[in-house]
Amino acid sequence: MRRTLSLVAVLIMLVGLGSACARSIDGEPVAVGAADNEQQGHVDTDQFDKLLLECEVLSPAKIAEVVGGQVARGTFNGAICRWIVEGSVTAGVTFNWFEWGNPTVEKDTAKKLGYETENIKIASQSAFTQRDPKRPAVCGVTARAPSRGVYTWWVEPRTSAVPADPCAAPTKLMELLLSGGQ
Repeated sequence: MRRTLSLVAVLIMLVGLGSACARSIDGEPVAVGAADNEQQGHVDTDQFDKLLLECEVLSPAKIAEVVGGQVARGTFNGAICRWIVEGSVTAGVTFNWFEWGNPTVEKDTAKKLGYETENIKIASQSAFTQRDPKRPAVCGVTARAPSRGVYTWWVEPRTSAVPADPCAAPTKLMELLLSGGQ
């Protein structure tokens, strides 16, 4: 009896999953790369006028200057923004703005990951640093965004040398951001 009930439960689940995933989509299927020239094949990004605004809060030149390099090349724009700083210093820089983030949640998460945190003030704003004891050259700085959510800057040198103050660059980047950008 138990075996029959288990089998019936599995069958019901399979039927339910199969019907939940079934849907119709209008149009004709086209193999990848086989689209003809009559299809537009582009997205009108004018309707998303501030799509990548968060990645432009500081100029690449300013990011490179703060980190100690000569140039910052953007490598990713999306939910987070990334740059590689090159020159006398080579480092990875990451910025994120979680619009619905909460500093307390971010700090609790950092602690759960084993990071050491320290409360600081930046531009009269409460913030905190976060550092992984296993990677002493890396530092992140998180602060509440003035509009809503949280900002975080991470700087990770691409060399084995540990800077005198690993949190100096992300703290300065946050200061610039909270003070209006330049």
